[in-house]
Amino acid sequence: MLKRILFAVILLAIGISAQGKKTKPALFPDGTPISSWFSDTTEVNVDRLGKQYVITDYGVGIDSTILQTKKIQDVIDRCAREGGGVVVIPRGTFLSGSLFFKPGTHLHLLEGARLKGIDAITNYSIIDTRLEGQTIKYFAALVNAIGCNGFTISGHGTIDGNGWRFWDEFWLRRKVNPKCTNLEALRPRLVYIANSDDVAVTGVRLVNSGFWTNHIYNCKRVRYINCYIWANTEEYPKGPSTDGLDLDAVSDALVHGCYVNVNDDGICLKGGKGTWVDTIAGNGACERIIVQKCSFGKAGGGITFGSEAWNCRNIILRDCKFHQTGNILRFKMRPDTPQKYAYVLAENITGDVKNGIRADRWMQFYDLKPRANMPRTVVSNVTLRNVNVIASNRFYYLEKSDKYDLEDFTFEDIKAQDPKGEFDTSFVKGCMVKNVSIKPLH
Repeated sequence: MLKRILFAVILLAIGISAQGKKTKPALFPDGTPISSWFSDTTEVNVDRLGKQYVITDYGVGIDSTILQTKKIQDVIDRCAREGGGVVVIPRGTFLSGSLFFKPGTHLHLLEGARLKGIDAITNYSIIDTRLEGQTIKYFAALVNAIGCNGFTISGHGTIDGNGWRFWDEFWLRRKVNPKCTNLEALRPRLVYIANSDDVAVTGVRLVNSGFWTNHIYNCKRVRYINCYIWANTEEYPKGPSTDGLDLDAVSDALVHGCYVNVNDDGICLKGGKGTWVDTIAGNGACERIIVQKCSFGKAGGGITFGSEAWNCRNIILRDCKFHQTGNILRFKMRPDTPQKYAYVLAENITGDVKNGIRADRWMQFYDLKPRANMPRTVVSNVTLRNVNVIASNRFYYLEKSDKYDLEDFTFEDIKAQDPKGEFDTSFVKGCMVKNVSIKPLH
């Protein structure tokens, strides 16, 4: 009896002690709490999304050689008309041009399913859309969801942009006209989701996009979970501008457990560009973005503050692995755009890259307009912590400039190697360095 009482007293004491030690809340870099929303890394459960419309039950044939855009769109429209549900792509390859999902509809791809884009641009609708920091008429993506709150893409099948012909044409145009722009090459994105909140893309393979692979515009609460994002990076024709995931004026986004290998930026933040960027309707900030437990292959960067970004805050990159990636973090500094990037954290990073952290001028399509008292560009409160990488070019690639200010950088627990081992922080105002080793490669 005495032993039992003593044991109970010990358990009670442990419980009281545990209650006394309150767990610190997870915080964004500026000290604000991270919402519990960010802890949900589960894949979409389609059984909770209503009736399932398997496309082959509604007249779509299992034939990879036949263009079936209209028949697949008819299934989407029927699903919407009958109150919503899930459009299911079964095992097999189905060829299509641009498809438009409606409010209340979802896309699910079974294992072995392939929704394949046709490689002729004439089969992609011309719509008013967001591209390169502006609203223009351009080609729709293969999969489009505009104004679809709660939209999901799920399953373990593949959305295939079939981009080889578009890539080949792009590089041929560049041979004839070296100044040929992205938009002049006439090619579609793979997935475009706009003006939609509570979006989830989970489990799917997103490959071979003709242009940007995933473009999310003006959305809140976006989750990409356990996705495989790939475009050719090895031999001709490499997939030009096949960004893995473009977050364009997006707030609250979680990218978890994804693999990204593309021939441009991995995760790219966008929101607008130009001298008057902060006054133009449609432009917006990227804030509260977490990228975690992802693997990056050949891509421009883990997170890039892109040439069409201007206002980004509370950005976290953590627990990620890199192999032959361009940069861990990259800031493209446009002298024609007032940019403000603040509260950025990269921690628990391993692997091999070309550069570690990079901030330098970006002059492509430079177009400075007259503006009195133009806001000063500032990158501030950036932390790299617990990083162990080999950089083939430079780990530390911050460029001094009279066009922007770099303030309050922290480098802590860094083990890096690069060809020169240089680490000059003298031009960074308020730089803190603790336990940093950058050794020359032998």
